[in-house]
Amino acid sequence: MNLAWLSLSALLAAIILSCFTSLNVGVVAVAFAWIVGVYFGSMRLEEVLGGFPIQLFLTLAGVTLLFTQAQLNGTLDKIAHRAVRLCRGNTGLIPITFFVLGATIASLGPGNVATAAMLAPMAMAVAGRARIPAFLMAIMVGNGAQSGALSPFAPTGIIVNGLMAKIGLAGHELHSYLTLLAAHAGLAFTAYFLLGGWKLFRSEFKSTLDAVGSSPAFDAKNWMTIAVLAGMMAAVLFLNANIGMAAFTGAAILAAIRVADHEQAIRRMPWAPILMVSGVTVLIALLEKTGGLDLFTALLARTATRETVTGAVAFVTAIISVYSSTSGVVLPAFLPTIPGLVARLGGGDPLSIATSMNVGAHLVDMSPLSTTGAMCLAGITNPADVKPTYNKMLAWGLSMTVIGALVCWIFF
Repeated sequence: MNLAWLSLSALLAAIILSCFTSLNVGVVAVAFAWIVGVYFGSMRLEEVLGGFPIQLFLTLAGVTLLFTQAQLNGTLDKIAHRAVRLCRGNTGLIPITFFVLGATIASLGPGNVATAAMLAPMAMAVAGRARIPAFLMAIMVGNGAQSGALSPFAPTGIIVNGLMAKIGLAGHELHSYLTLLAAHAGLAFTAYFLLGGWKLFRSEFKSTLDAVGSSPAFDAKNWMTIAVLAGMMAAVLFLNANIGMAAFTGAAILAAIRVADHEQAIRRMPWAPILMVSGVTVLIALLEKTGGLDLFTALLARTATRETVTGAVAFVTAIISVYSSTSGVVLPAFLPTIPGLVARLGGGDPLSIATSMNVGAHLVDMSPLSTTGAMCLAGITNPADVKPTYNKMLAWGLSMTVIGALVCWIFF
C-alpha cells in the first residue's frame, strides 16, 4: 500500500471511529498522523506537527473562553429570559421567539452547540407548560441555534472560513453565514406552520413568566460583560482586529475586573471539540503532503458530474454528519477537496460546492443522534413525549439528507 492510500485509510478510519465510538477523533487523528508520517513516510516529527492549526486553535480558545465567562455570570441567561417575556403570553409566538433568540445568540459568538445547551432546557420546559408540541419546539429552538453556526464570530464559522480561505474562497464569510441561516429558517418555519404551529396563535399562555421564572434585572457584572462583548465585536468589524486575540483581550478584561469566574470558565470550555478540530486538521495536512487528499478527491469525483455535484456532496456530507461531528470531522475533511474536485469534473463553481457541503452537513443536526437534537430531547419535561419526539426528530434528521441535497442541487 503506497503512502497516499495509507494516509487516506487513516482518515477514513478516524471518521468511522468518530461515528461509532466515544473516542475523541482529534486524539486518534494525531496518533494516526504520527504513525503514518514518521514510521511509514520517513518524515520528521516537525513536518507532521507543522499541520497543527495554531491560528485556529487560538481563535477557538479565545472566543469560547469569552462566551463561557458570559454564560457563567448569567449574562446570556438573562438575555434569554428577557426575550421570552416579549411574547406576552401569545403561545404561537413562543417557538418563533426561541428561533430568533437561538439564531441571535449563536451568531454573536457562542455558536450552535453552546446556544442549544443554554436554550433547549428552558424552551422545552416552556413547551410542556404551554402545551406546545415538543417536536415543534425542538424544531424551532434547534434550527434557530443551528442557523447561526456559520457566523464569523461563532466557532464553526471560524473553522469553515479558515478552511475556505486555504482553498482560495476567502471573503465569502457573510455569504456562508446568510445562506445557512436562510436554509434553516426556511425549513424550520415551513415545518412549523405545516405541522400545526399556526393553530397555536389561537391560544394564550398566561403563565409564560412563571414557566421560565421571573426575569432578574441586569446587574453591574452583566452590563460590563455586554460592554466587553460589544467592544470585541466592534474591534473585529470596524478595526479589522483578529477575532481570537480580541476575544482573549476581552476575557482578560472580564477576569481582571472580577465580573466572571475565570478559572471555572477555563475548566468549562469545550476542549473536546477544540481538540477534535485541531487533531483532524493535522491529519488532513498530512494527506495533502502524501497525495492522500488527491486520492480522496478522485473518489468523490466518481459520485457526481458537473451538473449534480452540489446535490451529491450535500448528500454525502449529510450522511456522515448524522453520526459524526460536522465542524470537527466532516467539513475539515471535505472542504479541502474542492479545488481538486472541480479540476477532475472539468469545471464547476467552488463556492457553490462549498456552500452545499456547509448546508448539507448542518441540516441533519436536528437528529437526536447529533448534539443539538439530543439536547432538545433531553429537555422534554413529560416522559410520555420523549419516545414519539425521538422518532419524529430521527425521521426529520434523516429526511434532511435528501431534502438538503435537493435544496442544494436546485439553488446552488
